Order: sequence, then C-alpha cells, then structure tokens
Amino acid sequence: MRKLTILLILFLFQFSAKNTFAQGTNSIILIETNLGNMKVMLYKETPKHRQNFLQLVENDHFDGTLFYRVIKGFVAQGGSQDSRNAPAGKAIGYGDANRTIQSEFIEQFFHKKGALASPRQPDKVNIFKESDVSQFYIAHGRVFTNEELDAMEKEVNVPLRKRIVKRYLTPKKREILDSLKKAKNVTEFRAIAKKIKESIEFDYDASAEKLEFTPEQRKAYTTVGGVPHLDNNYTVFGEVISGIEVLDKIVKLQTDSNDRPYTDVKMKVKILKY
Repeated sequence: MRKLTILLILFLFQFSAKNTFAQGTNSIILIETNLGNMKVMLYKETPKHRQNFLQLVENDHFDGTLFYRVIKGFVAQGGSQDSRNAPAGKAIGYGDANRTIQSEFIEQFFHKKGALASPRQPDKVNIFKESDVSQFYIAHGRVFTNEELDAMEKEVNVPLRKRIVKRYLTPKKREILDSLKKAKNVTEFRAIAKKIKESIEFDYDASAEKLEFTPEQRKAYTTVGGVPHLDNNYTVFGEVISGIEVLDKIVKLQTDSNDRPYTDVKMKVKILKY
C-alpha cells in the first residue's frame, strides 16, 4: 500500500510539473509527412490553442490525416478527421464546428510564411471569430512590396474613416456648422468642429477594423512573404522553425477542383517538447 502511495505521489508530481512547464514555455512538435518533416513551435502566448493542440496530438487526433486543402500562394490546410483514409477525389469536410475555442489575436504573431494557425467558420455564423481547433493550416503566401501593403491599408482604412465621419458629421451637424459659418461665429464653429474631429480620430484610432502593418510585419511580408489579409481574422499560434522546404513541396502539388492534392500528403504528429 505504501509503495502504491509513493507511485501515486510521483505520478501527480510529474503531471503537475509537466503542466507547469507547459504553461511557461514554447512547445515543439514534429509533423512527419511522406514529403518530409516540419518542426513547429507552439507559442506560450496563445495558451488555449497551444494546450488544445497538444492534447489532440497526445490523442493521435492528427495521425493518418491529410493536408487536404492546398493552394500555392495561400495555405496548406490539414488535420480534418474525415480526411483519414478518404478515397481519391472525395471532398473533405470542414472539421468539427462544435469544437471551438476563443480567438487569441496577438499583434506580434501574424501570417508570415510558415505561420501555424486555426481555420474557423465565417463571420456570419461566428461573430466572435472562434477557432476550429480540430484542424490547422500553415501559411504559404507570397512576397509583397511596400506599395502593395500600402494599398491594402488604404483599401480597408479609407472606407472605415468615411463610415466614422458619417457617424459624427450628420446632416444636422452640417446644418449647424453651415449656419455658424454664415453668421461668422468663429468661436462656436471651431468648438463644435474640434469636438467632431476629436470623436472621429478617437474612434478611427481605436477601431479593431483599422489595418496598419507593423515594421515587423512589413519586414516579413516583403522578404519571406505570407498572407497579410488573414491577420486579425484567424488565430496564429505557432510557426515552422525547420523544414519550410516541405511546405513548398506540398503547395506545388497538382490539385483537383476542391484544392485536394492528387497525391495524398499524410501526416503523423508528435510532441518533441512540452
């Protein structure tokens, strides 16, 4: 009985130590495929996604599944359970819409080439952008110029600012300002105009919709490349740290009308470091 108690204590100690260690460090996993292996780091800063992914790996959830949706210049997506042993030509389903977790958007983690991220259901049925954690994708993308990134920012930010201006500079407010201008009431005109401008600038700067690439994003997207338009819409929770050439091999495969490679790319995933 005493021996059993000691063994139980040791087990509980190891379990506790493992979980404490897992909370404070990045984890490393290995994705083995028939085209080569990729070593991937899971970020400690996205603990919900990281812990869930590790649990799936421990349960052999991904073993035998495919990279079933492959688009050169975009992503390689895989891990869906119904891709396991799927006959050639079969369209693979989305995953498990009931297995979701809260998004974890971290500014320093974005869709550079090799980023590991979670797909999800569209906004219209998923307003909180919760992740489908039963599968994953790896960003491939392409290299962009700074001018292209500037254009992407303007495409988002110009309409956003116009909507905010319309919200505060209403027809009634315009009428008041026009009246004060005609009356040459400079003091009151400036006071109202200043308040409107401050409200517009505050809402614009605070808007989650505003797109402004950081210097780190610009450096990555103009050198290694990636998929910038996915940022702040899908949770990035890891990155490929070796074997990126395997991703290049996967996205070069010929695919059918469903973006499934004609040559199956099977995976086996294991944990190298918690």
